[in-house]
Amino acid sequence: MIRVLMKEIINRMNPKFLIGSVLFFLMFFGEIAMTFSFKRDSNRNMQASELMPFTYNLNNDLSTNDLTNSIDSIIGSFVQSYGIKGASVAIAHKGELVYAKGFGYADEEVDQYVEPKSLFRIASVSKLITGVAIMKLQEEGRINLSDKVFSRDGLLNDSVFLNYADKRVEEITVMNLLDHTGGWESKKGDPIFNSLYIARKLGIEPPASLDDIIRYQLTNKLDYRPGTTYSYSNFGYAILGRIIEKITGMNYEDYVQFAILHPLGIYDMHIGKSYYDDKYPNEVKYYDLEDVSSCYAYDGSGELVPLPYGGNNIELLGAAGGWIASAPELLKLVVSIDGMAGKVDILSDESIEMMTRNSKRSKHLLGWRGTDGHGTWWRTGTLSGTTALVMRLKNEIDWVVLLNTTTKNRPRIHNEISKTMFKVLYSVKQWPEYDLFTYISTEKNSQPIQ
Repeated sequence: MIRVLMKEIINRMNPKFLIGSVLFFLMFFGEIAMTFSFKRDSNRNMQASELMPFTYNLNNDLSTNDLTNSIDSIIGSFVQSYGIKGASVAIAHKGELVYAKGFGYADEEVDQYVEPKSLFRIASVSKLITGVAIMKLQEEGRINLSDKVFSRDGLLNDSVFLNYADKRVEEITVMNLLDHTGGWESKKGDPIFNSLYIARKLGIEPPASLDDIIRYQLTNKLDYRPGTTYSYSNFGYAILGRIIEKITGMNYEDYVQFAILHPLGIYDMHIGKSYYDDKYPNEVKYYDLEDVSSCYAYDGSGELVPLPYGGNNIELLGAAGGWIASAPELLKLVVSIDGMAGKVDILSDESIEMMTRNSKRSKHLLGWRGTDGHGTWWRTGTLSGTTALVMRLKNEIDWVVLLNTTTKNRPRIHNEISKTMFKVLYSVKQWPEYDLFTYISTEKNSQPIQ
C-alpha cells in the first residue's frame, strides 16, 4: 500500500497533492499498518493490537451500575415500544464517556446483540464530519469558505466540469454548499439518489460516479441564484467531499481518518458499503418496515433488492451520508468540537461559532442540523433501516443515539428520541466518576480507570 501511494505521488506531482502526502507521512507514519488494516479489502480483519479501537475494550456491563440503572429502563422501554431491533446509546459528561451501552439485536437472525463497538450507518450525521473537515482546511489556510467552486478559476476546474448550462454556477461558493444554498431545489429529487437515471441519461454503464452526477447536474439550470435560498442538499455535501479530495490530493475517507479521526484516537469509523455481504464484521444489520417493497439495485444489475441493501449507493453518499460509526467513537468526535471545557477542541472557537451561529439568511447551520440559540445543537440522520441523532447541551452533556430500524412513525422518530433522552438525563442525579474513553481492559483490571 505504501509503495502504491508513493508511485501515485511521483506520477501526479501536483503541489497540493505533494504537501498533503508529506503531511500524511510525517504525522501518521506510525499508524499506517493499523489504518489500512481496517480498510474494505482482503486484509480488513488484520488489526494492530496497540492501536485497537477503544470500543473493543468496552462491553455493556461497564455501564451497568446503580447511578445509571434508570437509563437502562427508559431506553429499554423506548426500544420495545417502537419495535426497534437494536440501539446504541453513548453519553458524555464534561468530556468524559460515562455511559455506553447497546440494546437489542445487532443482527437478530444470527442472535448477535448490540455492544458499544457495534457500527451503525449514521446517514446525514456524516455532513457534520464533512463540515469539520472543511473548517479544518480553512484554519490551515488551504481553503476559504468564499472560494468559488466551479469555473476555470474555481476549486473544481477540471475540464469535465466546465460545460455548464447556467452562468450562475460560477457564483457557487464553499459556504453555499455548507449551508445548503447552492441553488438546487431538493423537492425535485436529490441526484445522489438518482444515479441509475443519470447513468441512463448520460448513456454510461451504471453505477454513475460522483463526477458523472456533477457533470450531469451542471448541464441543467439552477433553481435559485446561489446564496439566496435554502434547500437541503445531499448533492452539495457530496461536492464538498470532492473538493476535499482536490485540495488534499487524498481520498476523502483517508483524509478525514488521517487528519481528524486518528489524531483523536478514533480508528473504527469508515465509509460504509451498500450490501449486507460487504458489511464490517461488527456492523449491525438494518431493518426496514416490513411492508416496504423491493427496488432495483443502484448498480444496474436489474435485481430487485431491499432498500437498505443495494437500493442506495452508500459509497456514493460518502461525504453527505455514507459514514458508519459506533456511538462511543462518534461521541468522541462530538466532544472534540462542542466548544466546552471538558476536552480540548480540534477546531478554533471561531470555527465552532461559525458552524453553530444562528443566521436569518440560512435555515440551518454548517454541518449541524439545528440549534435553539441557547447552547443546544443537534444533528440528525436517516436512511432506510437506520436513524441517528447527536445532541450537544449547554450543561456539558453530549449524547449519541443510533438505531438499526425504520420505525412506523419515521417522520417523528428524532423528536421521540430527543424526548426519551431528556427523560434519561432528568432521571440521573449523579454521573459516574470515570471515563470510558480511557478504559483499558486487562485480566487484573475489570473496572473503568478512575
